[in-house]
Amino acid sequence: RADIRQRHIALGPVAVFGASNFPLAFSVAGGDTASAFAAGCPVVVKGHGAHPGTSELVGRAVQAAVASCGLPEGVFSLLFGTGNEIGTALVADPRIKAVGFTGSRGGGLALMGVAAKRPEPIPVYAEMSSINPVFLMPAALASRAEALGKAFVASLTMGAGQFCTNPGILLAVDGPDLDRFVDAAVEAIGGSAASTMLTPGIHAAFDSGVTKLAGSGAVTTLARGLACSGPNQAQAAFFTTTAEAFLADTELQEEVFGAASLLIRCADVAAMTAVAERLEGQLTATLQMDGEDKAAVAGLIPTLERKAGRILANGWPTGVEVCHAMVHGGPFPATSDPRSTSVGTLAIRRFLRPVCYQDIPAELLPEALRDGNPQGIWRRVDGELGHD
Repeated sequence: RADIRQRHIALGPVAVFGASNFPLAFSVAGGDTASAFAAGCPVVVKGHGAHPGTSELVGRAVQAAVASCGLPEGVFSLLFGTGNEIGTALVADPRIKAVGFTGSRGGGLALMGVAAKRPEPIPVYAEMSSINPVFLMPAALASRAEALGKAFVASLTMGAGQFCTNPGILLAVDGPDLDRFVDAAVEAIGGSAASTMLTPGIHAAFDSGVTKLAGSGAVTTLARGLACSGPNQAQAAFFTTTAEAFLADTELQEEVFGAASLLIRCADVAAMTAVAERLEGQLTATLQMDGEDKAAVAGLIPTLERKAGRILANGWPTGVEVCHAMVHGGPFPATSDPRSTSVGTLAIRRFLRPVCYQDIPAELLPEALRDGNPQGIWRRVDGELGHD
C-alpha cells in the first residue's frame, strides 16, 4: 500500500478590500487579514477611502508587528487610491492568489469578473448583500408582541443600521397580535433620533433606497424616525406590504443598507414559508418563537438551511460572536461562496489548499508530516486524531 500523507499550504498572496462600515473589524487588520496571515499568506490591503487615517494607523501597527516578529516586510502592504483602477489592477495581478472583500453587490461582482477573466482565475470571497429575514412566529407574537417590537427597533437602529446583519425584513401572520407588534415598533421608531451615517455615499444610497420603497404602490410607510438635524443623517424607516405583493416584485428584496425594514404580512405560516422559498441567499435568518411554535418552525428550518449561513432563535442578528462554530456567510448574494465564512476559526480555510505527498522519502517530507511528530501538533494518522 502507498504511503500517503496530506497537509494544507497557503494559497499565496491575498488581496483584502476593507469595508466602509467597519474600519477595524473588517478592514486593514480585520478578519480577512487575520485569517490570511494565519494560513501563511502575505496580504495586500486596499484601504477604504472612507477612513484613510484609521487605515494608516492600523497599517503602521501591523508593520511594526511584522518587524517585531522578524518577518519579511513583504508579508504586509497597504495601498490607497480612489476609483476602481487600483483594485482592478490588484485583483488582475498574477501574483495575487485570492481575494477577500466586504462591500456592495456591485463591487463584489466587479471583482469576481476581474478574477474570472485572468489567465489563472482565482477565488474571490466576497460578502455583499443580505436583508436578514426575521420570522415572527404566532405564539411568540401572542405572548410578547410589544417586547418584540421594541427589541426589533433597537436592533434595526443600532449603529444607524449600518450592519450587514441588520434585520431588513420581517415576516408574520396578519392579525391583532401583529398589530400590537407594529404599534410598539412604530412608537419606538417615531421616537428614535436621526443618526449620522459613516459616509456621504452610504447616506445617499440609504435615501435612494428608502425613497424607492416609499414610492412603491405595494408598500405602505408605517413610521419614520425624528427629523434630521445635520449632514449625512438618516431617519429610521419602517414599511409594510403583503406576501402577495412581495412575491410579485423582486425589487422589494433589494437591500437598503441602513435603518430601514419591510414587514411582510402573511395570511398564515404556509404563506411565510412560501415567501422564505423565494428569498435570495442571506447571512442570517432569525426565528422569534415560543414552545408552541416548534411544529411550524420544524417545517420552516429546512428552507432556511438552504437560504442562510446562520439561523438563530429568540435573538437578533446584529451581534456576531467570534467563535469556532460561527458562520458569517451564506448563499449568493450574501456571499460569493456559500462554503466559507469570514468570521470564526473556519475563515482560515478560504486561504489554504491541500497537498498530498505519496511515497515521498522521509527526509524530504515537510516536518509536520514526518514520523514521530517532531512539531507535537494534532494530526490524523490512519483515521485516528492524536499526537502520534
